[in-house]
Amino acid sequence: MGISIHPLRLDGFDALPPHVRQCIFWEVDPAVIPGADSGYVIDSEFDKEAWVSMVMLDWGKCAQVAVESTTGRAIGTAFYAPPGRVPRARLFPTSPVSADAVLLTSVRVDAGFAGTAEMLIDSVIGDLIQRGVRAVEAFGIVRSDGDTEHPATAPRSAGGRPDPQASLCPGCMIDAHFLKDSGFDLIASHPRFPRFRLELDEGLGWKSAVESALQGLVVMAAIDVPGRERERVATPVGRRRDR
Repeated sequence: MGISIHPLRLDGFDALPPHVRQCIFWEVDPAVIPGADSGYVIDSEFDKEAWVSMVMLDWGKCAQVAVESTTGRAIGTAFYAPPGRVPRARLFPTSPVSADAVLLTSVRVDAGFAGTAEMLIDSVIGDLIQRGVRAVEAFGIVRSDGDTEHPATAPRSAGGRPDPQASLCPGCMIDAHFLKDSGFDLIASHPRFPRFRLELDEGLGWKSAVESALQGLVVMAAIDVPGRERERVATPVGRRRDR
């Protein structure tokens, strides 16, 4: 079962998983989302597509998509953008995102596809390095038993503004342990919403080393059996830094 990673294209939006197409947790300021007095709706495929279109046209690629090769089905996504394009980025207790960083907002993968999240992170980093981005940051989440995919509506605070905690979509946040395991450094501690950072000048060194290694690490597995050709074996190279 092969998995391929591709940048999201405007004409590929409709092929994304339903929740990814519809949830506007990151993309729309909760203060301006229309809704009933008792809450606001955070599902709007129209607004999500409009945000993707705007960011892609003004800034460039903003998502990587993992596709199952046999079926062509999108089974994972990673979204990223300048923090100024992500209204939710200013609402966390560990805000703001550093001015020199791009914000990785979400990494979502269907169950049963181990290793795909790491592939998506690698693709995001590769894209940002090519574009000269200095660092990538992300808000992690320390999950609790009460976390659900997300509420259909969320109550407003006494002042009429949505409560960031009540309107949380845990499924659209990245697990804090995953970010740490992926080489991100903790830069703003919080029991629920820590903020992490990965310096891409370090990533550039990793990328150059890996590319050089891959040129020479298509290893000829010497199986000295008469009449049998040697088998070409690609040696996998991981991305994580030694901590």
